[in-house]
Amino acid sequence: VNSQSLLTLVCLFTLKQSGALKRKLQSAHGNPPVKRKRKLSINTFRKGATEAGRREEGSSSQKPKKQLADKQNESQKNKPFVKTSSLFKNNPDIPEIHRKEVQQVQENVFTTDSFSQLDLHPHLISTINSVLNICSMTSVQKQTIPVLLQGRDALVRSQTGSGKTLAYGIPLVQSLQGMESKIQRSDGPYALVLVPTRELALQSFDTIQKLLKPFTWIVPGVLMGGEKRKSEKARLRKGINILISTPGRLVDHIKSTECIHFHRTQWLIIDEADRILDLGFEKDVAVILNALNAERETRQNVLLSATLTEGVTRLADISLNDPVSISIADETQKVPEPASQTDREASSSWSCMERENFAVPETLQQYVMVVPSKLRLVTLAAFILQKCKFEKRHKLIIFFSSCEQVEFYHELLVKVLSGGSESEQPGCSSLSSMSLRFLRLHGDMEQEERTEVFQEFLKSKTGILLCTDVAARGLDLPQVTWIVQYNAPASPAEYIHRIGRTARIGCRGSSLLVLAPSEAEYVSLLASHKINVSELKMEKVLASLMKDDRFKLPRPGSKKSCGKNPQEVRERATVLQTKFENHVHSSEETVRWAKKALQSFLCAYTTYPRDLKHIFHIKSLHLGHVAKSFGLRDAPQNLTALPAAGSKRKTKPRPKR
Repeated sequence: VNSQSLLTLVCLFTLKQSGALKRKLQSAHGNPPVKRKRKLSINTFRKGATEAGRREEGSSSQKPKKQLADKQNESQKNKPFVKTSSLFKNNPDIPEIHRKEVQQVQENVFTTDSFSQLDLHPHLISTINSVLNICSMTSVQKQTIPVLLQGRDALVRSQTGSGKTLAYGIPLVQSLQGMESKIQRSDGPYALVLVPTRELALQSFDTIQKLLKPFTWIVPGVLMGGEKRKSEKARLRKGINILISTPGRLVDHIKSTECIHFHRTQWLIIDEADRILDLGFEKDVAVILNALNAERETRQNVLLSATLTEGVTRLADISLNDPVSISIADETQKVPEPASQTDREASSSWSCMERENFAVPETLQQYVMVVPSKLRLVTLAAFILQKCKFEKRHKLIIFFSSCEQVEFYHELLVKVLSGGSESEQPGCSSLSSMSLRFLRLHGDMEQEERTEVFQEFLKSKTGILLCTDVAARGLDLPQVTWIVQYNAPASPAEYIHRIGRTARIGCRGSSLLVLAPSEAEYVSLLASHKINVSELKMEKVLASLMKDDRFKLPRPGSKKSCGKNPQEVRERATVLQTKFENHVHSSEETVRWAKKALQSFLCAYTTYPRDLKHIFHIKSLHLGHVAKSFGLRDAPQNLTALPAAGSKRKTKPRPKR
C-alpha cells in the first residue's frame, strides 16, 4: 500500500511539472500564457465603478476649490430671493358655482320718441340736441317728463344709467322759465334738489347748468360738505334759484345761516333716495321737510331711485302727495294712482314686493370669480395687468369696503405695478411703459382733492379708480368698461348700484365680483333677485402673467416661455406676491399701514347684515391667509392694539366709505 501511494504522488508531481514547463515554453515562443476564465458578477461592476469614481475624484481634486465655490455663489445670485410661503398650498377647495338660470328683469332703455314731441320751449329742445347731444328720449324720460309737466308728484324707479337726472331736470327748467313773473336771483330757491354725495351734487349741478344755458336769469348753485361755509353763505345771500345740496350741509345752513329761506320753493326733488337713507340722512331729511312745510305747504315732490326699499316707501308716504308711481322694468306693472288710504297701503306693499327684483342693463356682462384669500392680491394685480396693459383701452373702477383699504392698495399698486423702485433695478424693464394710471376716491379725502380726482377720471379715456361706495351712486362716468367688486357689497341693491357705473345709456360694460370660497353662496342670493352671473376662473386671470417676463423665475440656460404651463404660472404668481411683500416689509411704516388696512377690512366684515352672516362671518376667515392679501408674511398678533378704523367708540364702529 505504501509503495502504491508513493507511486501515485510521484505521478502527480510529474504531471504538475510538465504543465508548468509547457506554459513556460509557450511564453518563450511569444504566445501569451493561457489564463483561467472566471465568471463576471455584480460585485465586479461595483468594484470597477468605485475605482473609476476614485480616479475621477482624484483628477477633479486637482481643480481649485475656490472656482467651485464661486460657481455655486453665482448660481445662487441668479435665483430670485423668494421669502414667502407657497401661495398654492393649504388653500380651501374652490366650490363649484351652482347657479340656476333666471330671467333677468330688462328695461327698454331707448325709445324712438324725440323731445320735440313734448310741449317744451324751442330753446330748451335746441339745448338738449346741441349741447347735450341727445336726440331721443329714454323710457324713463318718456314716462316721467309728461307727468311732471302736469304738476303731479312722482315716485320714479328705473335702472342705473337710464337718464333719471334729465327726467326731472327738463320739466324743472321748463316750469321755471315759463313763470309769468320773471324769476329774480334775489328771490332765493324755487327748487331744492337733494343728492347723497358731493360728486353727484357736482354732476347734477353741471347737467342743470347746461339746461339753463338759454335762460341765464335762472341761477343754479350747489352746497356740499368740504367747501367753505363763508363762501356758501355769500352765494346764498346773493341768491340761488335751483339749489342742489347734500342733506347734511343743507341742515347745517338751515340751523346757522339766517339768509336761507324756502317761502318761494315750488319743487322738492330727492335723487337716489335709498342711498340718502342708507347713509343715515333720514333725520336730516326730516329736518329739511319740516323747514319747507313751515314756510310753504304746497309744492311738487319727486323721489327717484334705481331701487325701492322700505325706507324709500316710508319717505314717499310722508313727502309725496297722491303720487304717480313710475317703474320702467318690463315685469313691473304700473301702479294705479292711490285714491284712498287703502290704495296707498296697497302701493306701499307693492313697493316692498318689487324691491326683490332689480333691472340690469342688457349690455352688461356679469362675472364672479372665487379666489382663496392668499391669492386675492396677485389675482387682482394680474387682472389689472391683463385689462390695462395687455388688452389696453380699458377704464376700471375697483370697489373696496373701507377708506383705509383704498389708501393702502392705491399706494401698493402704484409702487409695484406703476414704477417705483422696482423699475430702477438692473435687469427689469421699465414699468412706466405700461401707462397704468391709478386714482383713489373715498370719504376721508379733502373736498378739493375729491373734486380734482373726480374730474380727472371723468375726462380720462383709461385708468384705474380705487374707491369706496362714495362712487357707487348716480355718477355718470363715461367709458368705464369694467367694475371690480373686490369686497362684496352688503346687499343686492348695493351690487346693482355698483355695477351701474358701467353699461350706461346703452353702452357695453362688464363687472367682476370677487368672492372667497366661503362666500360662494352669495351667487345664489343674487340669483334669487333675478341677477345672473357667469363664472370666471382664477387660473385664466393668473395665466396673463405669462405675457410678462418680469415675473419669470430666472433659470440658467432656460428658453423663452411658451404656452400656459400651470407650474410656471404659479411660480410667476409667487414672484409677484414676493414683490408686494418686499415692499410692505421694506419699512415699519408700510407694515403699520398694511395692518391698519387689514383691521379696517375685518371691521367692515363684521358689519354685514344679520341675514347674510351665514355667508360673511368673521370666523370663516383664516387670518394668516387674509394677511397675505395685504402683503403681510404672517398673521399680525397685535391688531387689537391698533385704533378701530374710523372710530374711537367702544361700540362696533361702522367702516368709513
